[in-house]
Amino acid sequence: MFGTESSLSMFLNTLTPKFYVALTGTSSLISGLILIFEWWYFRKYGTSFIEQVSVSHLRPLLGGVDSSSPSSSNASNGEADSSRQSVSECKVWRNPLNLFRGAEYNRYTWVTGREPLTYYDMNLSAQDHQTFFTCDSDHLRPADAIMQKAWRERNPQARISAAHEALELEDCATAYILLAEEEATTIMEAERLFKQALKAGEGCYRRSQQLQHHSTQYEAQHRRDTNVLVYIKRRLAMCSRKLGRTREAVKMMRDLCVFQLMKEFPLLSMFNIHENLLESLLELQNYADVQAVLAKYDDISLPKSATICYTAALLKARAVSDKFSPEAASRRGLSTAEMNAVEAIHRAVEFNPHVPKYLLEMKSLILPPEHILKRGDSEAIAYAFFHLQHWKRVEGALNLLHCTWEGSLSMCLAFRMIPYPLEKGHLFYPYPICTETADRELLPMFHEVSVYPKKELPFFILFTAGLCSFTAMLALLTHQFPELMGVFAKAFLSTLFAPLNFIMEKVESILPSSLWHQLTRI
Repeated sequence: MFGTESSLSMFLNTLTPKFYVALTGTSSLISGLILIFEWWYFRKYGTSFIEQVSVSHLRPLLGGVDSSSPSSSNASNGEADSSRQSVSECKVWRNPLNLFRGAEYNRYTWVTGREPLTYYDMNLSAQDHQTFFTCDSDHLRPADAIMQKAWRERNPQARISAAHEALELEDCATAYILLAEEEATTIMEAERLFKQALKAGEGCYRRSQQLQHHSTQYEAQHRRDTNVLVYIKRRLAMCSRKLGRTREAVKMMRDLCVFQLMKEFPLLSMFNIHENLLESLLELQNYADVQAVLAKYDDISLPKSATICYTAALLKARAVSDKFSPEAASRRGLSTAEMNAVEAIHRAVEFNPHVPKYLLEMKSLILPPEHILKRGDSEAIAYAFFHLQHWKRVEGALNLLHCTWEGSLSMCLAFRMIPYPLEKGHLFYPYPICTETADRELLPMFHEVSVYPKKELPFFILFTAGLCSFTAMLALLTHQFPELMGVFAKAFLSTLFAPLNFIMEKVESILPSSLWHQLTRI
């Protein structure tokens, strides 16, 4: 026993301060490299590499769940169902309030030097234009044949040149549309071109309407002319809204909404005219008509949107927000009207949790994209860009939203109705996990995409960060104070081996000396 202690003491005495510096420095370097790799892997794949390897390879070896068991197969089926649900939830929709490229998006680029639209977003718009404005019978009209090629052209100047070429042959509605969207530099100029497009489009529509039953080619042509006419009227209504003629815009949008249930206008539902109508009615502060539109479109059988959910919340908040006080509400509890308003805000936040940060101006706005992902950051930007002014106009509405968002009323019963985490779902399907990827494709690079739910740092990243910092501090202290740290290291090692020495002494006292001597010789 004495020999063991003496050899340990000799070993500790031979260790120089340089050894401790090298030991702690090497440990700090290795843990730092592990930390960098773990952080890179987490940023790219959203998970910890060490945890993933542990779950995938070590857990089965240590007696994990058998993948062939029925419960595992049921779980895998559930995951497949949830993944299919996520795919359907992550469908990209055309923005009902999309801006004009020439008069708005391009002007932003000229002023700031930044591109507000991504290639993916513009490519989706090109596909939409080919769906709306082309058909198999375009070769029957030379101007339409030119425009069919123009919609497939990637170069904006080439598209504009093709539109002018088509207009030299005849009055072509789709050529006027392209020029109004991309060449016009002001809303007034775009409106003038859309009016010319309306005149040409109505003539084509009347002619194709008379011939639609003669053959399948004429039927396809009439369907295309219908889409063109609806698109033109919708953009003219938006021009009127932007130029301040809101009542005129509301009348035009109401006329378009009348046709939504008619088979004659099959693609009208894709434009979501009712969202344009809601925004214009809010601008007029005609809240009774807003409620009437919501009663028609906020139905369980119809797809929801941030505009529907947050406008419903705004109307409920309007009834109580001017006299609302969180301190008074926490003392006396919520009234029925306040409870309804809070529940409406919860419903809206559950549908799209990104919107409050933009409405409360906690995150800067950018120009909305031409396509949005429902329940994603792109939809939140598109909604807040046009509706922030309506929330500001209602006294106290943003204060009530802020109290709900910050959780000042978290003791109230209504706040307990929000599922946590939100991915579980309560009033809607569980929150999809694919929104971040789709939003990064739709939104420009200079915008920081809002992510929900926030990804928490894995344990091993925190552990390696702490280990790297601790060992680096030890290396620095050992380099600066070698004698003192050497004393601490020897004392620490002696304390660490003290239980072992105690056990060895007990064993030596129990066993016969001759047997212990033979064991030490072995």
